[in-house]
Amino acid sequence: MKGSPPRVAALPANYLADLGRKIDELARGGLEVIRMDVGSPDMPPPPHVIEALQLSAARSDSHGYQSHRGTAGLREAWARAYSRCFGVDLDPGREVLPLLGSKEGIFHLTQAVVGPGDVVLVPDPGYLTYTHSTRFADGEPHFMPLLPERGYLPDLSAIPGQVARRARLLWLNYPHNPTGAVATRSFFERAVGFAREHDLLLCHDAAYSRVTYGEAGTVSVLQVPGAREVAVEFNTLSKSHNMAGWRVGVALGNARALEALYRLKTHADSGQFLPLMQAAVAALGTEEAWLQARNAVYQRRSERVARLLERLGAAFEPPRGGLYVWFGCPCGWTSRGLAQALLEEAGVSLAPGSLFGPRGEGYMRLSLCVPDERLDHALRRMERWWRRAVEG
Repeated sequence: MKGSPPRVAALPANYLADLGRKIDELARGGLEVIRMDVGSPDMPPPPHVIEALQLSAARSDSHGYQSHRGTAGLREAWARAYSRCFGVDLDPGREVLPLLGSKEGIFHLTQAVVGPGDVVLVPDPGYLTYTHSTRFADGEPHFMPLLPERGYLPDLSAIPGQVARRARLLWLNYPHNPTGAVATRSFFERAVGFAREHDLLLCHDAAYSRVTYGEAGTVSVLQVPGAREVAVEFNTLSKSHNMAGWRVGVALGNARALEALYRLKTHADSGQFLPLMQAAVAALGTEEAWLQARNAVYQRRSERVARLLERLGAAFEPPRGGLYVWFGCPCGWTSRGLAQALLEEAGVSLAPGSLFGPRGEGYMRLSLCVPDERLDHALRRMERWWRRAVEG
């Protein structure tokens, strides 16, 4: 068989997929690894969501192909959720497009609107699918530094004019993966103005929008007046309702961009399983009290991690949203070196910051998606290893 075409061959190996194989090898050698490298919620969805799935799956007429646009009921449920949570009124027929998870939509929208030589503005550090999907489309990523002194918000005014003129997409993601930073409505207003000024599509990945802590509010870019003229927001039930494996996402906003994504999707998939969509409708009606109680669990876990990092003298800022704690590596350690040592010597798996771009070097991402007892066990392992290997 001949080799893959260049754009496929150029895709890097998926770090977390390779890590899974490494962890399997260590397990065969007798080392039990506690994984805190991936943001896969460990808690279940609300009970009524599982019940809705079961009832629908038991029906004989639930198993055929479905529309690429999803059911009207699901589109309407997303629109209701945005009206309730953000005060945004969306047209379910034109401005809501269900997805097989938001990652699929992020990748496919890039293919639908980016061509050879187009610039895509990408946060650094940030979710790598923005970069990989750009390169797969033969586009050119331009990395926007996200610095702690700016609250991990990009300085849009620092983007060179010649770059902005060639830009087709601008990616934002708040609450931010991996740092846990949040954005304000005033920042989104500036971003919408930038997109309008430079005639580009603003894409906001809001996967963690319902996972916030303390006084951090839930903000949607679509709350900005006129945003739907230039913006698409991606959302998902993966993080908000503990449904990562269900692959239920959505794109909302600019009707023209959604139509391009829809056209591509009709060639890339065959719609979604009806019981999943009906369970998603149930999920989108979940009471706020359930979300608040679940977020409180993550916040307590974050506080336990913070106490350890304080004892170790590691630099960090408590996350204001999302599922991770972002902290600095000790002096003399690279992020990949630290990740490898913790994995092989302590049996704790974290994600190295360099995985998220050059600006991520010198940091580690720790996932809070671990049951409390295992989290405490992992933190004890980390502390013992750190005292021995770092402090000597």
